[in-house]
Amino acid sequence: MPSRAGRRVAAFFDLDKTIIATSSAAAFSKPFFAGGLITRGDVLRSAYAHFLFHVGSADAAQTERMRQHLSELSTGWDSAQVRRIVTETLHEHIDPVVYAEAVELIAQHHAQGHDVVVVSASGTELVEPIAAMLGADHVVATRMEVVDGRFTGQIDFYAYGENKASAMREIAAARGYDLDLCYAYSDSMTDAPMLAAVGHGFAVNPDRALRRLAVENGWGVLAFSRPVALRPRLRPVPTVAVSVLVVGAVAGWLVWRAARRRRE
Repeated sequence: MPSRAGRRVAAFFDLDKTIIATSSAAAFSKPFFAGGLITRGDVLRSAYAHFLFHVGSADAAQTERMRQHLSELSTGWDSAQVRRIVTETLHEHIDPVVYAEAVELIAQHHAQGHDVVVVSASGTELVEPIAAMLGADHVVATRMEVVDGRFTGQIDFYAYGENKASAMREIAAARGYDLDLCYAYSDSMTDAPMLAAVGHGFAVNPDRALRRLAVENGWGVLAFSRPVALRPRLRPVPTVAVSVLVVGAVAGWLVWRAARRRRE
């Protein structure tokens, strides 16, 4: 749907398991380990925590433990070192796991004049370089407190659950987005508030629970299955087969949604 006069449109994309086929934190675990930021035990604990989130097993208590783990893990890290590691290893660790379908959707939204906003629970130091590589316009991510160039362990903003939706409403108010016309894409049940915050929510590769919620809320359902090396695709003409498939799925859902609303 093109932008209407006077009303701006944005597409909000979750990052982990939506734009990329893995967790961004897990993707950088090896270079973080090599740089002395984390131990082997940290790698295992973080992998297990992210596993719980992606299979929908994280309750409020587990969410708080994950937040505390993130706080304790990062205390004392040099923020400049983190950004340097991410920037230097970005293509090695992120390029191979970007979904082709997500790249095509980002390109299509830009072609329609929509802004693209990456919304992620990962830290800004990880998310911003990835978003820049993808050509995203804005970022919403977890913000860690930094004093004298080092993380204190305090979390200024945790971009998770309802906080994502709140941040989306804030950026919409600041930039003039009409959320009823906006789009959101996520694979995670914990991002239900994010999908509900816009007029066009899409569940990506949903599990049974998220698929059921998508049906109940009238959200679209998309299947992303083609991680590809991103670098050769940064400024290409979109691959016809993938573009037609993904855009067709979105367009088909919009037609179905419009018909459903007319019946209601």
